Amino acid sequence: MPRPPKKFVPTPFAYHEEIGLTIDALTNLGAGVGRLDGWVVMVPFTLPGERVRARVFRNERNCSHADLVEVLVASAERVVPRCPLFGECGGCQYQHLDHASQLGWKSRQVGELMQHMAGITFPVNPCLSSAQIWNYRSKITPHFEQAKNGDLGPIGFLACGRRSQLIDVPQCPIAMDSINAALPDLRASLHARAASFKRGATMLLRATGERVETDANATVCEHVGGLALQFLAGDFFQNNPFMLPAFTGHVATQAAAGGAQYLVDAYCGSGLFALSLAGHFHQVAGVEVSATACEWARRNAAANGIANVRFLTASAEAVFDAIDFPAAQSAVVIDPPRKGCTPEFLAQLVRFGPARVVYVSCDPATQVRDLKQLSEAGYQLSDVQPFDLFPHTRHLECVMTLAKPPHPAL
Repeated sequence: MPRPPKKFVPTPFAYHEEIGLTIDALTNLGAGVGRLDGWVVMVPFTLPGERVRARVFRNERNCSHADLVEVLVASAERVVPRCPLFGECGGCQYQHLDHASQLGWKSRQVGELMQHMAGITFPVNPCLSSAQIWNYRSKITPHFEQAKNGDLGPIGFLACGRRSQLIDVPQCPIAMDSINAALPDLRASLHARAASFKRGATMLLRATGERVETDANATVCEHVGGLALQFLAGDFFQNNPFMLPAFTGHVATQAAAGGAQYLVDAYCGSGLFALSLAGHFHQVAGVEVSATACEWARRNAAANGIANVRFLTASAEAVFDAIDFPAAQSAVVIDPPRKGCTPEFLAQLVRFGPARVVYVSCDPATQVRDLKQLSEAGYQLSDVQPFDLFPHTRHLECVMTLAKPPHPAL
């Protein structure tokens, strides 16, 4: 038995003790969950219903973590992963699970988060996907470390469960075909220049039109329905163009469903939602902390002939200071970073008091945390719709729609 790490807690299992257990569920991080004598054990790359043998590497206060050694009884939902690096590369968690089952678990996990974190029970719509479930990512960012003895080493992504170790990734089956076609020459160029790198770095590959852009400051274009949206290659933009029409269409339907005539797009970036939804509203205001992104949004509005939208540069904590829309006739779309909204932002949103709030999130855990604060302020859920923008990974986008109940007649 190998020597345990210094901080290893030796109970309830010894270091690298092998155990047999049945997997009951999946966590929202993608690991299988089993129980042995009531004790929870997390085992990545396992599936519900499977009997497995696992090797424990960490015991925590309320659970243990183990590596998969062998699948003794396989799930009928298990499939052969398409990528030979699956299980080593940390980019994907679900390539061993058939896609229909991935969708089912993603919907279930959103519902469980609402129950456990906010005490809210609400029906979650089936997770929506596009037909394109491979080669869908329009942007990837492989990493490499400083060269050693003239050798650059791996160019790729973090190894599963590691904070610093990289896995060499010559091809990625969830990246667009054009990116995979460009990768060999770009990797060869980096290796040829290995000695010139004084430190590690991140490489950008973004598919745009007929080319793959590697300059973060270059202008790129993405088409969403009839819109052409320009932005800097290194800036944030949703990375699954195959899902964007349905995704933005759903947000538009939910925002306009209550008859609102005005829209505020907080965290508007280069204008994806503000411009996609503009045709449903009398006036739209987009607010963004980045002056550069805000300028791109203005250019995109002009280039697409959209005149009923204005864009304002302001922090998330001052979004509504310059908004003069009547709250009772307004909807607000919020699409914050992964960390979610600040309490200050949510407080000013509640003070503004829009009729509808459409909350778009790439992290349902922080979304549900914020949902609890909005629910306590009187907003009520009317729709919860997950989107599988990232097939074969644990990640998803979730759109939650909340409505402000009308005041009862006096």
